[in-house]
Amino acid sequence: MKQFGALFGLIGLALVAQASAAAAPSCPEPYGEQAYLHPDHCDQFFLCTNGTLTLETCENGLLFDGKGAVHNHCNYNWAVDCGNRKFATDQTPLSTPGCEYLFGVYPDAAECSTSYHKCAFGEVHQELCEPGLVYDHRIHGCNWPDQLLDSCNPEAVIGFKCPQSVPSGTVAARFWPYPRYPVPGDCHRLITCVDGHPRLITCGEGKVFNEESLTCENPEDVPHACRH
Repeated sequence: MKQFGALFGLIGLALVAQASAAAAPSCPEPYGEQAYLHPDHCDQFFLCTNGTLTLETCENGLLFDGKGAVHNHCNYNWAVDCGNRKFATDQTPLSTPGCEYLFGVYPDAAECSTSYHKCAFGEVHQELCEPGLVYDHRIHGCNWPDQLLDSCNPEAVIGFKCPQSVPSGTVAARFWPYPRYPVPGDCHRLITCVDGHPRLITCGEGKVFNEESLTCENPEDVPHACRH
C-alpha cells in the first residue's frame, strides 16, 4: 500500500478516475495491489490491482488514510484525520445490536471491563484485553486500570493491594517509587506499584521472573526458574 508523494500523482489518478470509458485506465505499477489516497474524498480511495484501476468506497464506520488495514485498506473513522477531504457518501451510522457503525470498536459495558468487542459488517466479536489491562473507550483499546480510576478499581482488577511503605534494604525498595512484587504461581509476570496502584507487567518473550532480583531474565540465569 502506497501513497503518492507528489501532487502530480494525485492529479493523474484523479483524471484517470474521471476519464471516459473509452480511455484506457493506467496505474503507476503494473503488478500487485496498491492503494492511493483520493485527493477530495476521505471515504474513498483508488485501488490498483495488477494494473487495473478502480474507485473504492470504505465500509460504514471506516475511512481511508493509507495507514489502516481494518478492511479493504480502510481504517476506523476515529483514527483518520481527513484534513480538507470531504465525504462522497452518507456517513450516517448503520447500527446493529452492539454496533453503532458496521465497523468499529466498542466497550462491552459502561463499567470497568477486561474485554471489549469489535464490529465487522455489523457482527459483534468479543476481544479480551491482555492480563492486567481494561478497556479504555478514550483510546479505543486497553489501558492500565489506574488510568481509569473514575470507573475502575486497580486492586480488584489485579488482585493486589500496594503497601503504603516498603521496608528499607529490601529488593522491592530498590525500585522505589515503583516497588515490585512477584505474582504467586506466575513465572512470567510481576506487579509494580505506580502512585500506590498496582500494575501487572508481563516479561518479554522467552523471559521469566526472578523473585530474588525482581527482574525478568533468561531462564538459564534464574535459580530454580519454572519452565512453564
